[in-house]
Amino acid sequence: MAALPRRSALGLVFMCCAFLPLAGTAVHVLGDERGLGPEFDGIGGLSGGGATSRLLVNYQEPYRSQILDYLFKPNFGASLHILKVEIGGDAQTTDGTEPSHMQYENDENYFRGYEWWLMKEAKKRNPNIKLIGLPWAFPAWISDGENWPYSYPDRTAYYISSWIHGAKLYHNLDIDYVGIWNERSYNKKYILVLRQSLDKIGLKNVGIIAADGKWGITNDLMIDPYLSDAVEIVGAHYPGTISSSNAKKTGKKLWSSEDYSTVNNNVGGECWARILNQNYVNGNMTSTIAWNLLASYYQELPFGRDGLMTAEEPWSGHYEVQSPIWITAHTTQFTQPGWHYLKTDGHLEKGGSYVALTDGKGNLTIIIETMTHNHSACIRPPLLPFKVFQQNVTFQLQGSFKQIEILKVWHSKFNYDKKAKFFSQLSDIKLANGSFSMPLEVDEIWTLTTISTGKHGNFPEPPSSNSFPKDYRDNFNVKTPPFSEAPYFSDQTGVFEYFMNYSDPGDHVFTLRQVVTQRPITWASDADQTISVIGDYAWQDVNITCDVLIETANTGGVFIAGRVNKGGKFIRHAEGLYYWIFADGEYKVTNDLPGNTVLASGKSGTRAGKWHTLTLGIQGDVAYGLLNGYPLWKDVRVVQPCRGWAAIGTHGFELAQFDNFHIQAG
Repeated sequence: MAALPRRSALGLVFMCCAFLPLAGTAVHVLGDERGLGPEFDGIGGLSGGGATSRLLVNYQEPYRSQILDYLFKPNFGASLHILKVEIGGDAQTTDGTEPSHMQYENDENYFRGYEWWLMKEAKKRNPNIKLIGLPWAFPAWISDGENWPYSYPDRTAYYISSWIHGAKLYHNLDIDYVGIWNERSYNKKYILVLRQSLDKIGLKNVGIIAADGKWGITNDLMIDPYLSDAVEIVGAHYPGTISSSNAKKTGKKLWSSEDYSTVNNNVGGECWARILNQNYVNGNMTSTIAWNLLASYYQELPFGRDGLMTAEEPWSGHYEVQSPIWITAHTTQFTQPGWHYLKTDGHLEKGGSYVALTDGKGNLTIIIETMTHNHSACIRPPLLPFKVFQQNVTFQLQGSFKQIEILKVWHSKFNYDKKAKFFSQLSDIKLANGSFSMPLEVDEIWTLTTISTGKHGNFPEPPSSNSFPKDYRDNFNVKTPPFSEAPYFSDQTGVFEYFMNYSDPGDHVFTLRQVVTQRPITWASDADQTISVIGDYAWQDVNITCDVLIETANTGGVFIAGRVNKGGKFIRHAEGLYYWIFADGEYKVTNDLPGNTVLASGKSGTRAGKWHTLTLGIQGDVAYGLLNGYPLWKDVRVVQPCRGWAAIGTHGFELAQFDNFHIQAG
C-alpha cells in the first residue's frame, strides 16, 4: 500500500518508502461497482446583488484581462464552471444599483450595465460555462407602482423572458437557468406563468431555479405536481451545508445557489474550502455558487472584500489574488459539470471531509479538506462546534478505479504563524493494488487526481496599490461609450448613465444623466433621493465643482456632496454635507441625504431647464458653497462626519443632468 508524500519537520516533501498502512489509519473505499452517485453541476461565482463587479470594467489592459483569466480561464485559476448575474432592476441590491434592460414598459435596451459584457468575457474564456440570471429588484412599471412583482404575473414573466431573449438576440448568449426573486417570497402562479412564457418563445431549455432563499418551496413541490414540473433546480442560500428532509425527497437537484459571502482572507478561504466539500457530503448539494465573484466595489461599502478575489483600484491597476481562487481550483480544474460523485460517506474519522468524482471514463478526482472550526467560520449561518485533528487515512480504490497506478497531487496549507502556500503541485503518488495512505494535518486541502492539466496560473505582479487620484475630473465627452456608466461612479440609488443632449445649444451635449423616474420594486432600503458616490472614503477636505441641470419644473432638485459616509443597503441613512439647489429658486445645505438636518437655506434663483455650476468646499469643520462662481453660502459648521466619498444626486426619482465634474482633495 503506497503512502503519499509526507512533510518533514523542515516542511520538505518526501515519499514514504513502506507500502504499509500508516498507524491508526481509517480506510475509505472508493468504487463504482454499486453505480455512481449524483451528477456534479459545478462551482460558480455571482456578479451582482448588487453592483459587485462595478469597478472591474474601468481597469485598463492588460490588468482587466488578467483578472478575468484568474476567474474564468480553464486550467489557470478559479476556472469557474458557472457565472450567475443579477438581472438589473434599477434599485439598490447590497453595494449599488444595476440598470434594468426595460426601465419603462416600451423601453428595451440590452446594452445597459456590464453584466452582458462580463458574460461574454466568461464565454470567451470558457465556452462551456453555464449562465444564470436572477432578479433582485424590478422597475416600477411591472406592478404599477406597488412594491410587489407578482401583481401581474404575465407582465413580470414577459420582463424576465425578454432579458433572456435579448441576451441571445443581441449578445449571442444562451442563458441556462433563471431564478424567481432573490431571497424574497416566491409565488406559485408566477413560476407557472414564467415556465409557460419561456416555453412559448422557444426557451424550453432554460431551467428555473427556485426559490433562492430557504428550503421552504420544497413543501409546495411535494404536493403540487405542476409546480414540481416547472422547477428544475431547488436553490437555497447559505444552507450551512444542510438541506431539509423534504428537499431530498423532491428528487430535484439541490444547489447552494448563493453561499460564502465572507472576507477573502485565510478564514474566508477556509470557509470556502469547507463548504465546497460539505455542501455535498452533508446536504447532497451538487453545486455551490459564491457571492460574490469579485470584490470590485469600494471597500467601505457593505461586505467589503467578500469576493473570490479583489479588484477595487482600477485607477492604479492593482488587484489581489486571494486564497479562495486557489481553493476553487482544487475542485474546478479537475472536475467538470456532468461528472458524478462516488457513493461514499465523505466524513473523515477525526474531522474534515472528502469527495470523490469521476467522469465515467476512468478519470478520478478526490478532494480532501481538514478545515478547523475557528479558522473556517463563514459569515452565515452560525457554525456549530466541531473538532478536527491530525490523522492518517487510507483510500482503497475498487471497481474500474483499481487499475489506477498514479495520481497527481495538489496541495494548499493555511498557516497562521508563517506564510500560507496555495495550490502547489507535489510529487505524484504511485498506488499499490489500488491503495494509498497519507497523513493529514489540520487546515489543509488536497486534490488527488488522474487529470494532468492542472496549472497554478500567474502573471507578473500588478501595479502597487494607490489611493484614488486627489485631482480628478470628468466632462463625460464620450461619443460612443463602451459602458453606460461613467468611470468610478457607483450608483447607490437611481441610475446615472451617459447621455447625448441633442437639444442643448451650448457645450453640454455629452452629459451624465439620472434616468430612473419612479421608485422601483425594491430589494433593500433605497433612499428617496438618487445618489452616485465616487472617490476615496478617507477624503476629508475637498473642493467639488459640477455643472447641473434640473429637468423637473417646480419640484425638481439636485445636489453635490462630500464626506458621504454610508452606501449600499445603508444609503438611506447616509450622512455628509449635501449642497442642494431646487427648481423653485431655493437652496439648502443638509447634514444628511434625507435632508432632515438643515445647516443653511435660502434663495438661489435657480430653476429647471437652465445649467448651473455648483461648487462645494469643505475645509476642516467649515464649508462654503458657490453658485455659478459666486458665493451663495459660507461658514457652515461641519461636525460630523469627518470623512467620506464625494457624490452627485437628485431630490427624488427625476431626470437631471451633470457635466464637468471636478474634485480636488486635500
